[in-house]
Amino acid sequence: MLFESVTDAIGHTPLVRAAVDAADGVEVYFKLEFQNLYGMKDRVARNIILRARERGVLAEGAPIIESSSGTMALGVALVGASLGHHVHIVTDPRIDRITLAKLRALGCEVHIVEAMTGGGWQSARLELLHQLRADLPGAFWPEQYENPDNPAAYRALAAELRQDLGDFDVLVGSVGSGGSLCGTARALSRTMPDLKVVGVDSVGSVLFGQPDRPGRRQSGLGNSLLPGNLDRRLIHEVHWLNDREALTATRELAREQQIFAGNTSGSVYHIVRHVAAHAEPGTRIVGILPDRGDRYVDTIYDDAYWAAQELNALPRSSSPAPISARAGDVSETWSRAADIDRSDDRQRLLFIESNTTGTGMLALELTQEFALRPTLLTNDPARYRGLPDTGAEVITCDTNSLPELRRTILREFRREQIAGITTTSDFYLSPTAEIADWLGLPGSPADAVAVCRDKSRSRRRLADAGIRQPRFAVVTAGDQLEQAVTEAVARTGLPCVVKPVDDSGSNHVLLCTQVSQALAQARVVLAEERNVRGQRTAGAVLVEEYLDGPEFSVETVSRHGETHCLGIVEKHLAGPPYFVERGHVFPAPLPRATAEHLTGAALRALEAVGLTDGAAHTEIRLTAEGPVVIEINARPAGGMIPELVRLTTGLRMQEQQLRIALGREPHPVPEPDGVAAIQFLLTDRSGILARVDGVEAARAVEGVQQVTVTASPEQRVGPARNAYHRLGFVIARAQTAEEAVAACAKARTELEVVVEAPRAVQDRDT
Repeated sequence: MLFESVTDAIGHTPLVRAAVDAADGVEVYFKLEFQNLYGMKDRVARNIILRARERGVLAEGAPIIESSSGTMALGVALVGASLGHHVHIVTDPRIDRITLAKLRALGCEVHIVEAMTGGGWQSARLELLHQLRADLPGAFWPEQYENPDNPAAYRALAAELRQDLGDFDVLVGSVGSGGSLCGTARALSRTMPDLKVVGVDSVGSVLFGQPDRPGRRQSGLGNSLLPGNLDRRLIHEVHWLNDREALTATRELAREQQIFAGNTSGSVYHIVRHVAAHAEPGTRIVGILPDRGDRYVDTIYDDAYWAAQELNALPRSSSPAPISARAGDVSETWSRAADIDRSDDRQRLLFIESNTTGTGMLALELTQEFALRPTLLTNDPARYRGLPDTGAEVITCDTNSLPELRRTILREFRREQIAGITTTSDFYLSPTAEIADWLGLPGSPADAVAVCRDKSRSRRRLADAGIRQPRFAVVTAGDQLEQAVTEAVARTGLPCVVKPVDDSGSNHVLLCTQVSQALAQARVVLAEERNVRGQRTAGAVLVEEYLDGPEFSVETVSRHGETHCLGIVEKHLAGPPYFVERGHVFPAPLPRATAEHLTGAALRALEAVGLTDGAAHTEIRLTAEGPVVIEINARPAGGMIPELVRLTTGLRMQEQQLRIALGREPHPVPEPDGVAAIQFLLTDRSGILARVDGVEAARAVEGVQQVTVTASPEQRVGPARNAYHRLGFVIARAQTAEEAVAACAKARTELEVVVEAPRAVQDRDT
């Protein structure tokens, strides 16, 4: 196999079948991760460093500093040096001579602390590391214990196992930083939900609720602190070995399997033998062997070391003692527990902002039905009316900064405290997808979500897939605007639609009948450098063909690429030149064949853009030539459409969204019972809203389910140009679409929007 660089050669490690005592039909395999150039942590170093360079956290040629005395140091040295970074390794006198020689040969600057501080060798190393960071501006610290790019590195290992072996039943791995076993298990569990994961720890490690015992002779597994990357929810069973048991098993691995490895590999081998001996025929077991043995020639493989350390004086068990981790049982020799001690904190479902309608707040409330704590990350809690009533934990941070979101999440939560992440706001779909991918949480690929958020990109993607859509052209701020708009209109024809590529709620969407009008609207769009949430706009305009015909939206939910249609919504627009939705009907009263054509167009569009997990709201025009895709939104429908779906099917779209975000199957879609309609409250007068009269009379109309005024008194109002200008809504339910629409209309006649002229501004001196 030919590789273009040393870093490209990382991974692709052998998977070998091993002969161990087991029932006929039991298969045991070892993934020889020590066959990486220096060890398994080569994967971690490569992923962390490459991601840091991509995000701009690590500048070209900037120094890298890491605290390590083992394979992480070697991995950072390998990848850092190969990419042109000067690497500093902070370690202590316990470093073995072979690792030290390798680091120096790779050109690293090795800093060896001279004495322990209050927290032992680890604190002494971290103190020196922070001093070096202060002395080396721009230096990057990989932080393997907390950095989610550590477990993310093992998605490649999981993919290799799947490619080489297909399905298997048990995964056995050591646990130290939480990266390798948790990262591999998380990736595998997406397609192998019944996989059993067995963790291997050391006696005296705190990872699974045991008391800390300094002086453990094992390296590469166990820990004296709880790493942020550890996710104990993924591990079904844990075994502890003391130093004698682990080191003895390491020697046995060499003698019995001809694999000269380190003590983490030996510990895994010991537990794999046990699992295999008790497995049913047909069981397939994989053990991950992380480290090679050359670092341990003076310790594990040296009889003099054993004698000096009196290792043979330690007790040794021939079978695991069952203990209760939750009850506080303490392991002295080989022990086993299935009631793993996990975090006592209630798990969170994170929301990165929300829409400001009732549907957004409802999603927060629904989270508690999953026995989870809803947590809203927002830059402005005051934006959300009714937020205190949701019971959500609120964390204020700069949600418009992806680096700040990452820092906040790392600061506030360990990985196992996060059950999922989502948003109900268009403006935060992309950062949510980025964070989900970073943390290994369920969600569509970040690129697919970004394509949907940028309508120009989705247009190009649909065009490449041959899916029918309006003719279009993209105009950017850097173009010679008048000429560019003229050429765009020539391509699309008149009338045409001019709109931003990345806004929401029909904001700045205008039907233009003249080139001059299209040019003026393009200038309006390009002049707006920040959207309603304070984010920088894309600085691009989409000019597209106007298509006549009724408009619909197809509501879907997908998991692992399997998409279910929740139904089709009939959309009523207020009329040109704006595209404000004044009402909806669900389910749309359509012949079956027409509904199937609309659904088929939506499914093909979702496949084209690559949305695999989550809700989608696909808008389609039904023309004389057939369905035409207008846009794809990678989120549940807004505009109270979820309430129409609930009233007719009992299905809560927000719950479906949350289930996908948590990695659960969506509920089956029931047949609708009746029809629901919504009519939005609009006004054709400009001024200050005084009040809305007749609400109780409107609620008394037969079939009416809700009458809600969303605008506030003293608010400036006017004719609607986008969804933000709607003042409220009426929802009705009946047996037919005609009856539901009629009930909405009757209730609307009971409502009077009282608008007053703006008051004159008083002199400031009076």
